[in-house]
This record gives sequence, C-alpha cells and structure tokens, in this order.
Amino acid sequence: MHKHDSALGLATALRPVQPVTLLRPHAATRAARFFAEKFPGRSLYAVKANPSPELLQVLWNAGITHYDVASLGEVRLVAETLPGATLCFMHPVKAEEAIAEAYFTHGVRTFSLDTLEELEKIVRATTAEDASVATDLNLLVRLRVSSDHSKLSLAAKFGAEPNEVKTLLMAARQASDALGICFHVGSQAMSPAAYAEAMSRVRDAIVEAAVTVDIVDVGGGFPSWYPGMEPPPLSAYFEVIHRSFEDLPISYSAELWCEPGRALCAEYASVLVRVEKRRGDELYINDGAYGALFDAAHIGWRYPVRLVRAEDSDVKPMGFSFYGPTCDDLDRMAGPFELPADIASGDYIEIGMLGAYGCAMRTGFNGFGVEDRVIVDDEPMASLYVDEERVSRSNVVKL
Repeated sequence: MHKHDSALGLATALRPVQPVTLLRPHAATRAARFFAEKFPGRSLYAVKANPSPELLQVLWNAGITHYDVASLGEVRLVAETLPGATLCFMHPVKAEEAIAEAYFTHGVRTFSLDTLEELEKIVRATTAEDASVATDLNLLVRLRVSSDHSKLSLAAKFGAEPNEVKTLLMAARQASDALGICFHVGSQAMSPAAYAEAMSRVRDAIVEAAVTVDIVDVGGGFPSWYPGMEPPPLSAYFEVIHRSFEDLPISYSAELWCEPGRALCAEYASVLVRVEKRRGDELYINDGAYGALFDAAHIGWRYPVRLVRAEDSDVKPMGFSFYGPTCDDLDRMAGPFELPADIASGDYIEIGMLGAYGCAMRTGFNGFGVEDRVIVDDEPMASLYVDEERVSRSNVVKL
C-alpha cells in the first residue's frame, strides 16, 4: 500500500481520477489504546463499523483482544485474521447453523439473546452429538432501552420488553456458565446520561429477577466528532458508566464490557474526492451515496470537509450540497458542506471521519465502486484523542 505525508501531498503528486481512501493507522491505534487503558472494563470492537482486516490488525496490536461479531461472515473474518481473538456473537437473532459453526468450529462462547426462542435455539445449536448440553456459555440478555440521547435510534428492533426480562434472565441463568445483561443506547450518543438511564434499567432487571449477573455490557454508542455534533469528552462517559456499574447489586467479580465501533474507527479513514462539475451551490463529485457517503445521503449525516489545494483559498466559505457519480437522483448528499466559494471543477475535497461505516458501505453500483487506498501520516480532520490527559471538546483538532 502506498504512503503519503498528507491528502495535499497525494493530490499534488498523483492528481487521482478515482476516489482515494486515506488511511491513518496511527489514529486508530490512538483510539484503541485510549479505550484499552481508560475504559473501566473490557472493550470489544464492533466489527460492523469497519471490517477491514488491516484495521482489525491495527486494533489488535493496540490492545483490543475481544470482538463483537454480528454474523457468521464476521465470525469467519475475525477468526481468520486474528486467530487469538475472543469473539462474542452479539446479534440477538441468529441462524441456528451460524451458532453451531461459531461454537464448534471457531470457539465462540458468548452469545446475546432477547427472547426465550433465541435461548432455546442457542442451547440446541451448542448441544454436542452425544446430546451433552454446553456448560461453558456466556449468555447476555439484551434489554430494550431508550435511544433518546442518540442521533441514530437502535431502540425498535432488538431488546426484551420489561415484562419479559425476569423470565428470560432466570431461564438464561440456568443455561449459562456466565450470565450477562447488555443493551445499546443508539449510535452517536450525545450525552453520558444515556448510559446512566440504561444502567438504571439494568438495576431494576437484576433486582426483579433476583439472579446473579456476571457481565454487564453497555454496548456501543460512544460518539465521534462531526459538524453540529460535538460530544462531551469520552472520559465523562466512562465516569458515568463506572459509577453506575459500581452501584449495581452484583458481585465484586462481575465484569464490565463495552462495544465501541464508531469511536474506534471513525478517525481511521477519510476520502479524497474530485469535483467533476459545479452548478451553483451543487458539486458533482466522484463518490457518493452508493460509495462511502451512504449516511450523508440517506440520513443526512454531515461530515467535516476541506478543500485540498496547494494554495489556501481566502474566499469566504458557503454551503454546498453534493451529487455522487451515479445516474440516480437519490445519489445526493444535502449537507450543507462548508467550502470556499471559489471551489471549481478539478478541485479536490477531503471528507473526514469515514472510517466508521463509510468504508464498510461501498457498493459497485453503476460501475463506480473503484477506489484506491493509501496511508497518510497527518492527523485526521477531527479527533477526540489528541491528548489523553486533556480529552475535552476544546481540544478537538480541526485542520
């Protein structure tokens, strides 16, 4: 893989025709070390955010040893890429065949569930040919919690209802070696209160079911920085989670887990695109909704952008929308994306924070799926990790 000092160095040297993904392994390393060292428990990387084998290796080297996998494909990928990793199958609805292969072939022992039906499926799928039932399962019951504090809700699809939790916890306790409770407050949680409120639900569930809980998994939702979405420092989230965990009626040996995805990989990658046409405040670029900008098109996500030009523009910025390269009208990113008003065809734009979900969502629709990848040495366009001793919004680096 080629290497350049910066997006500008790449654009100047190569004048690329296709979009180029700019990879910053040092940024992912910094994020992983922050979670490994600062989170008051165990951090599992949520592979769906970016399943790149190169990124998985970077995170492993930085101290992330456990991985949240949601499909058999992710199980196989991580098992092949990181043979020593511990895999946790955290999708609450799994095919019985996938459970069996995960357990017997890949050594997966941790599974999540939110119904008695799923519990029965896990027990069946992990029963040996001689009819002996598995005695080494870590079973985590997923609670339904609010996503009110998050930009993207995850409250509708999964999670046991309050009137189901007691029965489910008691049944899972009988089938497990270690019993856990997990939840997900939604993606891009903008307040630590999201975790405090969810942990209150955990407390109620433990008290009502009167079971011994060995694992509490607070899931994902840890934020990154985007225009208009400026979260508190991650340390504030960790403090609230730790305080809430300490107040739970659990044993001293119980474990605290989390499942960061976006927070570990958003800063890992950006995309360099070329402007192919300008029409007023609309820019036609060579990547879009069917490439790395799926979220910008379909849920209105705004990403940091900057003009990549040898000479800085002193022209006042204005808001632009983007059209992607396909023939589809839906290939539009409304923005607004703030760029100098003199931007023109042939200019390059760096779009940041696309290591999370952007790289994972690419398709080859309309023949526009080609892209190069290079490593760059400069800092990401925004970072919550620049100084671990001073993690605060005031220290976010914006280039």
